[in-house]
Amino acid sequence: MIPVNKPFLPAFEKYTRYLEKVYAKAWLTNNGPMVQELKVRLEDYLGVKNLLPVANGTLAMQLAYKVFSLEGEAVTTPFTFIASSSSLAWEGITPRFADINPKSYNLCPQAAAKLISANTSAIVPVHVYGNPCDVDAFAALGKQHNLKVIYDAAHAFGIKIGQQSVLNFGDASTLSFHATKVFHSVEGGAVIFKNSDDYERAVLMTNFGIDTSTGGIVDNGINTKLSEMHAAMGLAVLDNIDAIMQHRVALFEQYQQQLNEVAAMPQWHGQANTNGAYIPVTFADAAQCSKVLEHLAQQKITARRYFSPSLNTLAQYSANATDSCPLSESLATRTLCLPLYYDLSAEQVSTVTNAVKKAVYGTAD
Repeated sequence: MIPVNKPFLPAFEKYTRYLEKVYAKAWLTNNGPMVQELKVRLEDYLGVKNLLPVANGTLAMQLAYKVFSLEGEAVTTPFTFIASSSSLAWEGITPRFADINPKSYNLCPQAAAKLISANTSAIVPVHVYGNPCDVDAFAALGKQHNLKVIYDAAHAFGIKIGQQSVLNFGDASTLSFHATKVFHSVEGGAVIFKNSDDYERAVLMTNFGIDTSTGGIVDNGINTKLSEMHAAMGLAVLDNIDAIMQHRVALFEQYQQQLNEVAAMPQWHGQANTNGAYIPVTFADAAQCSKVLEHLAQQKITARRYFSPSLNTLAQYSANATDSCPLSESLATRTLCLPLYYDLSAEQVSTVTNAVKKAVYGTAD
């Protein structure tokens, strides 16, 4: 059996060394030493400032929306995981879906511009599969209409545009540290703010709005704190992150080479690196995609329709039925993510690609 994903687990002894420090201080939560160390090390590794660790990636997005007091509508992409839009709806913000760029699979700035109205308070693009958006176009759009630009960067750990972290673009970027991600802390996430004032407000909000220096409640808040146990796992994983990314990128490139003429793949940002987060492949039509998925299952290989369905088609967003996104809707029926994780071998990748070729051509040759 080859699963579509498998969490990386650091050596148990390495993890327990961090846990021993937690036990020694009996400090389990409330911004303890492990969380503080993780914050500092992540800022250094990623090349960012104002990084705030939180309990998960969805809360990271919700916290960012609250910090900026968003309301009304936000323009976002339908080709992404449900949390990108449900986090908006949960905060009472109506997601408006603009179609995607057919080459990058990311939110199209020109399509997004057509949905901006007096009710719009933000643009929420997603770096889909870790592939950076057109950050310059969204920066110009945000400036033109006085809108916040908040990036869902859940897949973009370690991604740079040139020498600049992709997390430094926009008013804020959010990360997920879920177990399935390139970097994880079992559950967790982070918000990276452009401005320190926004970061400081978020720090207050993540602890119920309590100013710890005075004990006074100075803002509305919630509990989004990351625990010491989760931070310990994050630190243990971070110790191995270069090897993790190097191996995943090598497998990603092997997939590209072996499936180059079999299926389409997103056109990667010309100035960005890759991190091996996912390997999406797009087939000629929905029927071929289903045939490949069925054949892989018969070979005990798990693939995933990621992302499907196109979010603009979901019943809970029926009030915005006018948000037509034909490119996203088409890709959602034709795109699969194939197995990609640290424990996967090059030989197993060849097994997967041969199975894909056999499903498409009737032969693995």
